[in-house]
Amino acid sequence: MPIATVNPANGETVKTYEPMDEAEVERRLQLAEATFRTYRTTSFAERAEHLNRAADLLESDNDEIARIMTTEMGKPLAQARAEAAKCVKAMRWYAERAERLLADEVPDEADVEDSGASRVRVVYRPLGPVLAVMPWNFPLWQVVRFAAPALMAGNVGLLKHASNVPQTALYLEDLFHRAGFPAGCFQTLLIGSAAVDEILRDERVKAATLTGSEPAGRAVASTAGEMIKKTVLELGGSDPYLVMPSADLDRAAEVGVTARVQNNGQSCIAAKRFIVHRDVYDTFLEKFVAGMKDLTVGDPMDDRTDVGPLATEQGRTDVEELVDDARRSGADILCGGERPGGAGWYYPPTVIAGVGREMRIHREEAFGPVATVYRAEDLEDAILIANDSPFGLSSNVWTRDEDEMAHCARDLEAGGVFINGMTASHPALPFGGVKRSGYGRELSAQGIREFCNITTVWQGA
Repeated sequence: MPIATVNPANGETVKTYEPMDEAEVERRLQLAEATFRTYRTTSFAERAEHLNRAADLLESDNDEIARIMTTEMGKPLAQARAEAAKCVKAMRWYAERAERLLADEVPDEADVEDSGASRVRVVYRPLGPVLAVMPWNFPLWQVVRFAAPALMAGNVGLLKHASNVPQTALYLEDLFHRAGFPAGCFQTLLIGSAAVDEILRDERVKAATLTGSEPAGRAVASTAGEMIKKTVLELGGSDPYLVMPSADLDRAAEVGVTARVQNNGQSCIAAKRFIVHRDVYDTFLEKFVAGMKDLTVGDPMDDRTDVGPLATEQGRTDVEELVDDARRSGADILCGGERPGGAGWYYPPTVIAGVGREMRIHREEAFGPVATVYRAEDLEDAILIANDSPFGLSSNVWTRDEDEMAHCARDLEAGGVFINGMTASHPALPFGGVKRSGYGRELSAQGIREFCNITTVWQGA
């Protein structure tokens, strides 16, 4: 895949870039290693000063970088602005809290009195250069939620971004440089996917994080496992959205529409499978389909647009094939389901009912504005349907019944259970999944500690 900005709204190539050659990649690896030797000893106050400066710069650049993101991957401009603002929030959150989150821990004396030590403490030390393989769907946020905690922990970052968002990737390197971080603290590698394996095998790279497809995750995990290197993987999701009889159906349907089509439906944590109790199935479905039909599809630079184009032509083809397979297998297409004419990689908001286990869309992630709807007999049935998926990233539950809330929190196989609200990531909350959605956690205290050497320091009498 060429490294290029191709506007998905019209298919036109805006900018192309030559991949970095081996000599340039080697120079950057050397710089990362050399920078880490000194950066690891800097104070939290110094790191926080740089990160807060980066947040200030990004806040000033909001409209500029939002337009770059929209041009590169097609998200509505308002959502791109919100993504940049969210990154600012995360940077400031970690700048303020990292020292506390990584403070030395001293066990209770009673717990270690037989250890033979006069003093014991646990310290968090940085690992070194961390390779981040990042996707195009949230091209700023996915990187910042790795970079902010990693840099505050004293690590340095090497970014291999998706090949269709090179301008965003280069912006990020420039942002951290302008903020005062040493040149080797955060570097963008303009390389193709084929070059990742060799870089991950390099002894100077100590760990890796990947957000992306299941095949990409398998490849990185395989190499990292062979090299005995730490990885964090956030892969696909096919999140369930359960609606029970006690739910506020108007609100559940309204939020459900947003939860399905956010980022043009191209979000791992978007609600994708709507599992509705039989007693409210027809009522919810009517409201939900009406909301999906009411969305405006169009130019992502227009603030009136709700849904822009899919990011790539292949991405639209993949979504079409899932919908067509469901149609051929007897599913009901309640709205959408047909490619529009004209330029750009647009696909309409689509709702599919009557989905069977034999259909591809039941097992595979639909990465576009396509919702599947299931009828559940009761809560137990709804949970069975929800868990009948290879993925387990997050989940949504709509109910006013406290027992049902507790049941779902206990039994849903997911990294998150959001009750009466839409799944969202927040700096204070750990983010990640189970099953084929990956392992490890980003954000929160858990996220900043993922790429630390958790060290026991034991002192004798």
